[in-house]
Amino acid sequence: MNITYLGHSCLYVENGGKKVIIDPFLSGNPSSGVSPREIEVDAVLLTHAHDDHFGDSIEIAKRNDCPIVAVFELAMHCTRLGAKAHAMNIGGSYTFDGFTVKYTQAFHGSSLREGDDYLYAGQPAGILLTMGDKTLYHAGDTSLFGDMKLIGEMNRISLAALPIGDNYTMGPDDAVYAARWLNTKRVIPLHYNTFPVIEQDAGRFTAMLKEHGIECYPLKSKDSISL
Repeated sequence: MNITYLGHSCLYVENGGKKVIIDPFLSGNPSSGVSPREIEVDAVLLTHAHDDHFGDSIEIAKRNDCPIVAVFELAMHCTRLGAKAHAMNIGGSYTFDGFTVKYTQAFHGSSLREGDDYLYAGQPAGILLTMGDKTLYHAGDTSLFGDMKLIGEMNRISLAALPIGDNYTMGPDDAVYAARWLNTKRVIPLHYNTFPVIEQDAGRFTAMLKEHGIECYPLKSKDSISL
């Protein structure tokens, strides 16, 4: 499994010729530097509907003629916008050609902006993505919650991608607890330094994880890690 960070909370994941992108906030993202026109994938995976995660999903899905995988309400919205979609929900899993997706709970919000209004878009989620013998856990936007221990017990998580920006999500201290509870040895920090309100010291977070024998990869946009 090869994982490329594309800024904020966006990951591009490849294995065995299959490619997916998670939360493709590229246009308007000062930390990305990648155009949605560059993205070639077999599926778009979404954790929730906020602009900084939904991003360029529709454009990417239409251009690649591939489905958007999302919780039911958000998937239905994507079909209304003319994209293909595969609807799922919290706790459910589905095996596609070359990869398996399972949705976990996340404690956050999920709404779509239409003009001056914000519309309900289903529950926010985390994603367990399995390709080959590796499993990536993308926590989405979430606070720390106790069932992360259960997620860690039930799955062999090769790498966890965790938000650390605080204010809207977990901060670094809570994310260290999350990493320990998930029984993972590798972490990519997400959802930080894109905007002033979520600025964090990734070096400090890396040092905190190291104290617990966990390796941290504070990637820059377009940097990759292979598992």
